[in-house]
Amino acid sequence: MAAPDTLTGRSPTPPSAAQCRRRGRGDAAYWLFLLPGAVLFALVIAGPLVYTGYLSLTRWSGVGDPTFVGLDNYQRLLDDAVFWTSFRNTLAMIVAMVVAPTLTGLVLAAVLFDVIGRRFRPRTVAALRAAFYLPQVLPVVVAGILWGWILRPDGTLNGLLDTVGLGALRHDWLGDPDTALPTVMAVMIWVQIGYPLVVFMAALQRVDPELYEAAELDGAGWWHRFRAITLPQIRPETFVVALTCTIAAMKVFGPIYALTRGGPENATNVPAYFAYYTFFKKLQVGYGSAISVVLTLIIVVVAVLFIRAQYRTERREGNA
Repeated sequence: MAAPDTLTGRSPTPPSAAQCRRRGRGDAAYWLFLLPGAVLFALVIAGPLVYTGYLSLTRWSGVGDPTFVGLDNYQRLLDDAVFWTSFRNTLAMIVAMVVAPTLTGLVLAAVLFDVIGRRFRPRTVAALRAAFYLPQVLPVVVAGILWGWILRPDGTLNGLLDTVGLGALRHDWLGDPDTALPTVMAVMIWVQIGYPLVVFMAALQRVDPELYEAAELDGAGWWHRFRAITLPQIRPETFVVALTCTIAAMKVFGPIYALTRGGPENATNVPAYFAYYTFFKKLQVGYGSAISVVLTLIIVVVAVLFIRAQYRTERREGNA
């Protein structure tokens, strides 16, 4: 029996059959709105992913019929030195595209918002923010070609070293296995730094200015305000930046293709380029698919770990 209404003392009237039918049609209409997105997801993501998983279990050159070989491609990966080298290089890309840009972008955003924003006009802050974000707007290939011109043996960087009397430091920055990876990392820091800067500056807009004013009245300096107010307030955005940048670092392809093609001597090879080279250049479709599947699974695991860490942090703060 339905419980009586607390205001009228009357039991609520159960919905009629017509009302139930209308509600059911309304729920069905909601699902219809999801149908186009579901179809696109199946065609663009789910379908190719399943097919790639199937190809990873075969030996195929792209011509003729694939030959099923089971887990042979994955066993081959475990013994492939280039595969492990590419994942070690991915750790370097994470440093260059996640750690360094996130920390630097966080400090720069706080300085622009809390220091420069108070002493100069808003246009100054907007111009600096746009300047830092410009590398994100440039096409990857254009940025790669530009830096290739700068860093080649007869390029701008070596010419500048000659001009200032430091010609002894001239180097083939991208052609030497010892300097290729650090050079690519420096380029990726330049490319990536604008993204966390913009996200963190947007996050700072929602922080209550009275918190900073109260901290200043208590005699807190910029560093103390940054540590006690800024960092805790923008923690959700920090998780988002770290996750998205980590995924971008693990699947980076364009800059490597434009700058070094994974060389010299695999010094800058990464899993995405290794899969591309194996798939399209060596025509080992099954083996290239296996590399792609392993990379996808690692990205999914990393994303799940990030989301769980963010959930636990928010839950702990909510219970505090």
